[in-house]
Amino acid sequence: MAHALQIVHGRDRSEVDAPTRGAVSAALDLQFERGASGTTILSRSRQEPPWRVVRAFPLPDGSALAHLHNVSGGLLGGDQLALSVDVGPGAEAQITTTGATRIYRPRAGAPAATQRNEVRVAENGVLEYVPDAIIPYAGSRFLQHTVINLAPGAGLFWWEIAAPGREARGEVFAYESFAMELDVVAGGKLVVAERARLVPRERAAHSLARLGPHRYWATFYICRVGTSAAEWMRVEQELRETASELSSSGVALWGVSTLPAHGVVVRCLAVQGRDAIAGLHLLWNAAKRLLYGRDAIRPRKVN
Repeated sequence: MAHALQIVHGRDRSEVDAPTRGAVSAALDLQFERGASGTTILSRSRQEPPWRVVRAFPLPDGSALAHLHNVSGGLLGGDQLALSVDVGPGAEAQITTTGATRIYRPRAGAPAATQRNEVRVAENGVLEYVPDAIIPYAGSRFLQHTVINLAPGAGLFWWEIAAPGREARGEVFAYESFAMELDVVAGGKLVVAERARLVPRERAAHSLARLGPHRYWATFYICRVGTSAAEWMRVEQELRETASELSSSGVALWGVSTLPAHGVVVRCLAVQGRDAIAGLHLLWNAAKRLLYGRDAIRPRKVN
C-alpha cells in the first residue's frame, strides 16, 4: 500500500500586504547530466519569470547545486508555477531555495496559488531537494502537487517544511488553506501517496488531535531504489535512534517509518522552525552515510 497522510489544521485571520502584480503562469525546466569527468553538470535550464536559476555550483563530491530563485518574492493568488527536474543516469544534483517561499494573500475572487513539481531520477542518479520553509501569509491559499519517478538504483532525499505564517506579525494559522500532494513511484511501484490539506477555519491547530503546542511540520522522504527491505529496517532503526534524541516534549516530536518499499519517511512537529531545520540536517547526514557512505553537503546559500 502507498504511504498516506491526511492533515487538517486550525486558523485565525489577519490582513497582509502583497506585491501588486497580475497572476503569472511560468515554468522552470532543469536537466542534470553526468559529465565525462564524472562530475554532474546542469545541461539544460529553460526558465520563465519569476523563476530563475543562475548556474549550478560544483560540490566536492562531484554533484551539482542549483538555487531556485523566485524574483517576484513569492506567490500570489492565481499564480501557476511548474517545476520540472530531470536527473540523468549516474548524475547527482542538489536543489535548494534562496530563502523561504512566501504565499501572499490573493485579490478578491482570485484562485489559489499553485505549484506543480514533476521529477524524474534516472538509473543510479541522486536528487537532494532541501528547500527552506513555505510561509503562508494571512488569507493565502496554496496548493502544491508533486510527482516523483525513480528508476532502478535512483536515490532521493526530499523534504518540505510548512511554517504557521508570519509569526512576528502575529499571523499564526491565519491563512485560508494550504494543501500539499505528493506521489512517489519507485521502480515502477507507487510507494508514497501523501495528501495533506490544512484548513484552519474548520479545524483548530492547537487541538491535541492535531498539532498540540507545535506550529511547524516537516516531512522528509529518503529513498534508494533496489535497497533490500532488511537494509531499510536497519536504516529505520538507526534514524529512529537519532529522532528519539531530537524529540523533546513541548519542543519537537520526530518519527521514522519504512515505506512499502525502497525508502523511509521522517516526520516532525516543532514549536520553532529552527528545531525542524536542525533535525532535518542531522537526519539527512545520517541517512547519507548509511546509504552512500559519505556525509551530506549542506547547500551554500546565495542571494
